[in-house]
Amino acid sequence: MPPLPSSALRHDWTRAEVEALLSLPFPELIFQAQSLHRQFFDPTRVQISTLLSIKSGGCPEDCAYCPQSAQHEKRMAHEMLMPLEKVMAEARAAKAGGATRFCMGAAWRAPKDRDLDPVCRMVKEVHGLGLETCLTIGMLTASQAQRLQQAGLDYYNHNLDTSEEFYGTIISTRSYQDRLDTLAHVRDAGIKICCGGIIGMGEDLSDRAGLLMTLANLPVHPESVPINLLVRVQGTPLGEADSVDPITFARVIAAARIIMPASHVRLAAGRENMSEAAHALCFLAGANSIFWGEKLLTTPNPAENRDRQLLDLLGMQPAFQAASVPHPLS
Repeated sequence: MPPLPSSALRHDWTRAEVEALLSLPFPELIFQAQSLHRQFFDPTRVQISTLLSIKSGGCPEDCAYCPQSAQHEKRMAHEMLMPLEKVMAEARAAKAGGATRFCMGAAWRAPKDRDLDPVCRMVKEVHGLGLETCLTIGMLTASQAQRLQQAGLDYYNHNLDTSEEFYGTIISTRSYQDRLDTLAHVRDAGIKICCGGIIGMGEDLSDRAGLLMTLANLPVHPESVPINLLVRVQGTPLGEADSVDPITFARVIAAARIIMPASHVRLAAGRENMSEAAHALCFLAGANSIFWGEKLLTTPNPAENRDRQLLDLLGMQPAFQAASVPHPLS
């Protein structure tokens, strides 16, 4: 398969095409991903985000991977919304540490309108620090998305998690269409989308292809595409799931880069157990975004100094400003 043309971003991918990409000989797959990555980004720069849980536990959803669910044996204590002063202290520390985007997550299935009052204040104040703002707080109505946009929200994270066909195996408390509807409300409000999925939940190659196909066939590619490696938490239904080898995981990163070449592809959850070599492989496959910080909502993440050492070892640098370079569509 020859390298894909860069004259257009496609939104008509078929599952068979994405499966074919995921099944390419590994050197060819990495070559195609690197070729496209360099057309849209500086391959030595990595965008840095920080993620803070502003309300943890007590979620009524039954997501099989998540200890925030109130329905699992292993579940977190229900915590109230974090006060603004503490959020701002965390945001200032994130900016001082080199993060350019500050993400806030709350364990709601769908926030009530009154819940948005303090959240909008957080968004406004964090935005005022000069940081990009991102939220993940569950399903949104169109009017709620508009409120968040008016408060200064730059990105909204709402992952699809997996393919539509496999989705019901993982979650029963909301539908795939519910997720797509929230993404539409966010996009219509003028907020950028952060949307990806989780690898290692028992899905097969076709499911991985289906997830990537759905993301790439959205009306606009998500500006950020987080690819999570399942963190197996004992006491959740996926606590004993089989692990995914680094080559298989890197294939998903590479395919995401090829079919969404202008998006930031983020290594998200699961990095704590990845070796330096596995990280390097994912960067070669086209990943160009990570989270700083020792915790991602409820799961561990590499310490910031470990990530700095890794980037130094690879001759890479945090992208303190926008990492993309002019591309053929501009």
